[in-house]
Amino acid sequence: MNPFDEALELTRQLLRFDTTNPPGNEQPCAEFLAGLLADAGFTTTLHELAPGRASLVAYLGNGQGRPLCFTGHLDTVPLGKTTWSVDPFAGEIHDGRLFGRGSSDMKAGVATFITAALQERQLIADSPGVVLVLTASEETGCQGAAALLRDGVNQYHAGAIIVGEMTANYPLIGHKGALWLKLEARGKSAHGSMPERGDNALYKAARALTMIEHYQVPAPRHPVLGGTSISAGTLHAGSSINVVPDLAELCVDIRSLPGMSHDDTRETLLAALQPDICAAQAVLDLPAVFTDSADPWIATVYRITQEETGVRPEPRGASYFTDACALQHAHPGVPIVILGPGTPEMAHQTDEYCEIARIDEAVRVYRRLISDWCS
Repeated sequence: MNPFDEALELTRQLLRFDTTNPPGNEQPCAEFLAGLLADAGFTTTLHELAPGRASLVAYLGNGQGRPLCFTGHLDTVPLGKTTWSVDPFAGEIHDGRLFGRGSSDMKAGVATFITAALQERQLIADSPGVVLVLTASEETGCQGAAALLRDGVNQYHAGAIIVGEMTANYPLIGHKGALWLKLEARGKSAHGSMPERGDNALYKAARALTMIEHYQVPAPRHPVLGGTSISAGTLHAGSSINVVPDLAELCVDIRSLPGMSHDDTRETLLAALQPDICAAQAVLDLPAVFTDSADPWIATVYRITQEETGVRPEPRGASYFTDACALQHAHPGVPIVILGPGTPEMAHQTDEYCEIARIDEAVRVYRRLISDWCS
């Protein structure tokens, strides 16, 4: 089989595992990959997140020095309400595109860096090596990666991290953090025909919502990642039309920048929304990720990707968060790049696809990055 066809076929195999989250059910997919990697000499360990859900850590190397880490997630988002024109779990190929839920986000990335590692395994075995971190439950807040850190699993102390997320093989050197807050407005219930006897929490949430629409999260702009943002996502209040609601919950999504304190951000917003909002609880708290483009390894990544893709990279960041939010805590100070074959515009879309040419391209890029690290 052509070396590049191996990555395409492995991607198709991964697409046939339904790992939509919820519920996830990543364990069968993780077990399949564990067997594949173990047969090639990797040390593999499965880590249960919940029944039917597991992450996988695989290592090959001589145990000396710091390995190169590749990471990716096995779960995907649900299919959505719109009918697909193809079978989302069959790995169909049409006009140079591989279709399926997770084809871009991010099973092509996982399959591609695994293929590259398998093809370079002889070089890897006699070097500091490669560690592969394949996680469950990234799509709902990086729970799988966080569980690995909590359980002390990241014992390999990587020297650099490649996140195989969808970038069309353009190297990105960071992304914003995510702070999701549940804001509470409280009042007093009353009969709907006597609203003057109550205190309507929904009105308070509505006033807060109007303020949030024009609120600026205080922080200076980042030279690469840009500015902060805040977006209201959900509003829940009331139990019946004829009852004045005594509780309203408003959830907001704040995207933060390197160096920002999420605690300070939460307290500043809460102060701005009082007295209508009485509490602000974090439901997701992920820090920003950023590596300076002057880092020597990033320069190597830029050079190799330019030589393989023909595109000269400039410092850019991703618009989404990744498992690097969690993994950077286990590997403080190491350079991180987000680099994968997936088509960013296809993320979470009906009829999601990945360009097959990008899969071939990513195999070449990853093999050269492994060779550079392990030589």
